[in-house]
Amino acid sequence: MKVLNLHGVGDLRYEEVPRPAPGAGEVLLKIKAVGICGSDIPRVFTKGTYHFPTIIGHEFAGEIVEAEEESLLGRGAAVFPLIPCGHCEACRQEQYARCSSYDYYGSRRDGAMAEYLAVKCENLCLLPEGVSYEEAAMSEPAAVALHAFKKSGVGNGDTLFIYGIGTIGLILAQWARAAGVKNILLAARTDAKVEFARKLGFDLAVNAKKESLKELVEKVTDGRGADACIEGTGAPEPWAACLDLVKAGGQVVCMGNPLGGMDLSQNDYWKILRKELTLTGTWNSSFGSRENDWQEAVKAMQDKRLNLKSLITHRFSLAEYKEAFSLMHERREMYCKVMFLV
Repeated sequence: MKVLNLHGVGDLRYEEVPRPAPGAGEVLLKIKAVGICGSDIPRVFTKGTYHFPTIIGHEFAGEIVEAEEESLLGRGAAVFPLIPCGHCEACRQEQYARCSSYDYYGSRRDGAMAEYLAVKCENLCLLPEGVSYEEAAMSEPAAVALHAFKKSGVGNGDTLFIYGIGTIGLILAQWARAAGVKNILLAARTDAKVEFARKLGFDLAVNAKKESLKELVEKVTDGRGADACIEGTGAPEPWAACLDLVKAGGQVVCMGNPLGGMDLSQNDYWKILRKELTLTGTWNSSFGSRENDWQEAVKAMQDKRLNLKSLITHRFSLAEYKEAFSLMHERREMYCKVMFLV
């Protein structure tokens, strides 16, 4: 089968490898769609994976073509990419994102930028009727966004500020809209991203380099501040802005993967103290019997609370990988979700 195999930092190859055979407790998935996550860019160009070679890709969906359970054959599925150890305290509580010794499709083991992938049955999220493979391949960012939204604690009539107009930021905004959040403010640092968000109906999207975020938040909240802020860039300045814009007693959700140091000034630390803020971290999603962000996500795709196809700006075949990755790495043009159709 054809795959995108990372042999070293900057050494991504489109090549042929043996097709995997599913083991006990696994199915064989014929990959139909796989997204390029923002984290795949440093993974390919600067950081690498945990071993080489590694077939990358952790946002994916496909058709089950081999399975011990015959009822699964032909079913569509997305896949929770985190493989928990199953033994630590976090796993016993089904808090798999906190697992102390997890595995992961696409970084710690081979992933889905391939024609086929053997995956564990317990990681399957079967698709309801009417959900396309393209939408399903965005289950991971949709679930991550839902997890962060839940941590914000906002709902009907509230004000939510999101710093970062990327895929997850825009899905967050869709979750907020579906929940009846009154004011959904988004900030980015380019006009193109702001324009893209506004075309999706988010009129309170602004360019942080050109407009005063403080004035905007004060205007829509009568000077009170946002009920919650979600930082989605992993940069110090947006983090500081969230501490400034959130109301006294409000919630700041830290979600963006940091690309460098996250310095905090004395004045910003004072804001945490004096405003009695709650800071919450998030990086993944819930996938258990008691709480399952993935099941909620695919249900929202089915009933159209989420419109994920609107976020797919570029589609490529695996053979066009150089163009796809250079587009994102070099930021040649505005993109949201870049996806391979296999």
